Amino acid sequence: MSIILTAQDAQTLRIAGWGAVSLMSAAGAAGSAHKVATEGSMALTSATGLVGHVLAKAPKGVTYGRTVATLADQVLPALAASMSLLRQQDPAEADNFRRTVTVALEAATRNQQGQPSPTLAEMARKITEALDAA
Repeated sequence: MSIILTAQDAQTLRIAGWGAVSLMSAAGAAGSAHKVATEGSMALTSATGLVGHVLAKAPKGVTYGRTVATLADQVLPALAASMSLLRQQDPAEADNFRRTVTVALEAATRNQQGQPSPTLAEMARKITEALDAA
């Protein structure tokens, strides 16, 4: 199946993927926000297929919110919109996107000593919920 993404569609996917990593980084700030962001970013840029090509670049010109709540208000709807868009055009790419974001979440929490903090676990739950909402 051929999929066609507009520039806005690609930007929405980037905001969703990279924003999810930013949310995990903000939620993990009590630990090591830098490590969370680095591990999550590496997972995004390791994606393959159409999703990998789109997520290879971070979104340009995006001003994320200064608080976790404002950032979540931007990113969680973008995750749901991305899944909806991809499911309409190519369900396999929707699954690829979901797996890629999930791997980024797992990579972001892997660096924590022992179990991830309750804050990181809750943010991961909210992101996963947004992915499944579409």
